[in-house]
Amino acid sequence: MNDSTETRHPRTRRTGVLLTIAISLVIAAGCSGSATPASTAAATGTTTAATSTTNGSTTAITTGVAASGSPASVGAPGGGPGGAPGGSSSTALASTATGAYSQSGGKTSKTGETYTATNADESGVLASSGATLTLKNATVATSGNTSSSDNSSFAGLNAGVLATGSSTISMTGGSIATTGTGANGGFASGTGSSLTLKDVTITTTADGGHGVMATQGGTVTVTGGSMTTSGAHGAPLATDRGGGTVTATGGTYVANGTDSPGIYSTGSITVSGATFTEKASENIVIEGANSATLADTTMTSGSDKSGVMIYQSMSGDATGSQGTVTMSGGSLATTSTSAPAFYVTNSTGVIRLTNVKVTEASGVLLEAAAGNWGTSGSNGGVAKLTASGETLTGGVAADGISSVELSLANGSTLTGAINADKAAKSTGLTLDGTSSWTVTADSHLTTLVGAVVSGTSITNIAGNGNTVTYDATASAKRRPQRRHVHARGRRHAGPGLVNCSTRPGSVGAHACCSGS
Repeated sequence: MNDSTETRHPRTRRTGVLLTIAISLVIAAGCSGSATPASTAAATGTTTAATSTTNGSTTAITTGVAASGSPASVGAPGGGPGGAPGGSSSTALASTATGAYSQSGGKTSKTGETYTATNADESGVLASSGATLTLKNATVATSGNTSSSDNSSFAGLNAGVLATGSSTISMTGGSIATTGTGANGGFASGTGSSLTLKDVTITTTADGGHGVMATQGGTVTVTGGSMTTSGAHGAPLATDRGGGTVTATGGTYVANGTDSPGIYSTGSITVSGATFTEKASENIVIEGANSATLADTTMTSGSDKSGVMIYQSMSGDATGSQGTVTMSGGSLATTSTSAPAFYVTNSTGVIRLTNVKVTEASGVLLEAAAGNWGTSGSNGGVAKLTASGETLTGGVAADGISSVELSLANGSTLTGAINADKAAKSTGLTLDGTSSWTVTADSHLTTLVGAVVSGTSITNIAGNGNTVTYDATASAKRRPQRRHVHARGRRHAGPGLVNCSTRPGSVGAHACCSGS
């Protein structure tokens, strides 16, 4: 992964009627910051295929990667944070996966066994060809390196425990430990392949060693236990090429390496009641039209890039361009003073928060901006954040080819500035009647919907002497056509525009706003 400096695009001019909100309520003003865009590099995509063969009592998985570009380097999912740097070799890669213990077909249960693998490309436990394997209190240890990081990421080469070819592995208790490059802890590859782990301890130490991973439609289910990854490009919970499904309930997850987010999704990852600590990477990274859904989960990121990133790397690892993060309960912390809590680039990022404690040390809540992926000039971000029951702080920023839309509902509050530098292509804020915004610096919106007017007062926006501008025409188009009754009984018809009125002590002569 090659870091590079990102720059904002020159801002674009916007046309339309701009009205000014000058709020006379004066409260001690806070500070909003400007975002530091993430610095990450793109990767060239590859394709993969896997077939199962049987040789006597030993099962082998032949994996092939048709690729072009630079030589392969260790890691996984290609190109993004937590992903492999670079692409793969100019000729097709082929590697044969073997296991210290291999089962091809059939049904077997084992208790208290130890499986040790020392050879390159060798798994500790390998199930294929529709096998069903149940392990209790097993000890799995591998030390062999991978000969192909792409095959490790896409097909599970040299994973500690590997289910492929529509096989099922269930493991209760015990441990999985890998020290080789590219060696993931647990892996399920291919539709019909599944890995179920309960109260298992997983540790990986080398570059490219994720905790668990699902690809090509595989499924991983984790309950309890713990995962610790120490190498770069080692997300505890991950999917890669072809997508997959990971479900985790409870457990503790620690990622110590660089470019190792707690969750890296090119598929569907669902987590509840877990605790994550990312020492040097994001809490969550979503690539393409994929998702992460969390409930009552605690996440803490030390990344200096972002707390949550939604992007499209164009590597071929994930299709589509609208990623989604949904979180209810729990907490999401970004401790770096240079990282926004949320960052969207070269994609549309949908962020849904309900009763989540969100904190960031940078003073930047959300940024949408062009980065190192996509075509220059059209690789901005579209960020759509919906908050319910949230207390949010920090600035909201975008560059000239990016947009942000915020919707606050059910008692949500925002304290910060929106588009303070006037650089954004467009910005929008919608407030329901129970939610409010405390403005910490002059802000510039394209649309503003839901400001509550009572007489000559705006009751749900506290200006602190700052000015908010918005496009009245664009705002009117987004408001429902209905009559409004405000707190003091003042009724007016139409889309919710209220006549301006002069108030002593305000900054600017007029106060204009939308109705509720």
